[in-house]
Amino acid sequence: MTDAVTFRGVSRHFGSVKAVDAVDLSIRDGEFFAMLGPSGSGKTTCLRLIAGFEQPDAGHIAIFGEAAEGVPPYRRNVNTVFQSYALFPHMNVRDNVAFGLRVRGIGRAARHRAAEEALAQVELAGFGGRRAGELSGGQRQRVALARALINKPRVVLLDEPLGALDLKLREQMQEELRSLQRTLGLTFVFVTHDQDEALSMADRIAVFAEGRIRQVGSAEDIYRRPSSRFVADFVGSSNVLPADLAGAGPAGRWASLRPEDVLLDPAGREATVTARAFHGRVTKLTLDFGGQALIALVPAREAVPEPGATARISWDPARVHVMEPGA
Repeated sequence: MTDAVTFRGVSRHFGSVKAVDAVDLSIRDGEFFAMLGPSGSGKTTCLRLIAGFEQPDAGHIAIFGEAAEGVPPYRRNVNTVFQSYALFPHMNVRDNVAFGLRVRGIGRAARHRAAEEALAQVELAGFGGRRAGELSGGQRQRVALARALINKPRVVLLDEPLGALDLKLREQMQEELRSLQRTLGLTFVFVTHDQDEALSMADRIAVFAEGRIRQVGSAEDIYRRPSSRFVADFVGSSNVLPADLAGAGPAGRWASLRPEDVLLDPAGREATVTARAFHGRVTKLTLDFGGQALIALVPAREAVPEPGATARISWDPARVHVMEPGA
């Protein structure tokens, strides 16, 4: 089966800045793929390279097996949904969605029928006559998605599309986007700096830093088996410990232990509580464990010691992941 998107040794430099540096990547047909990383890590430039808004300085890009270098955006079977939505305020929703078909010379009746079908896909049937300013943030996001879907792309690119939404609406849209992607069977490539978004939505995740990919894998692989200290620290919250202190490996190696796996245990090893904070469902304890800072997330129903007190802790050795040498 041909991959939807392939990068081979792709680089894009802006002066002395290596925005993308010799990236190899394969995105499978029909998967929800997330590019995750901090600002300036290269993820958005990779998205723009797929869209055709940027051209590589080196390497090869293929979309469904066809070379993409030099191919303009309008000739690629991809469409982009931006964080800003980029809706035209002087047009109604129907005309916003149908704009791409209008540019291609499709007749008014045909493009309006297609727009209504696209709006129905994103659960906005009957909204075609409204103005963009009359819609909520979530509704505007759906209009932007319908505008991308109307051209029937095989790859949908999403550039931090939920960043402008409040938490509750963002969580709702995460579920809707994932459900829609499964229903349509399209390839979704999603750029985000939000670890929770990537973990909850993506089939696979590429973690970026300094223009390179540090790890590619399923959400569980990335979270439970990080390849390096950077991935462990960036994806969720992790205790990065010397492997011998964690009781899981030789000296000189580093291990990852997630805070929810650190348990209060009367028969466990001693640590000193240096801080605690109530977070509703859990209480966060900061511990001094053999001179190493350690975080534990304790269910709120459990009693927790005060700062300065001694706590006894343990963990299942199977929950400790020893990272690659030199990571």
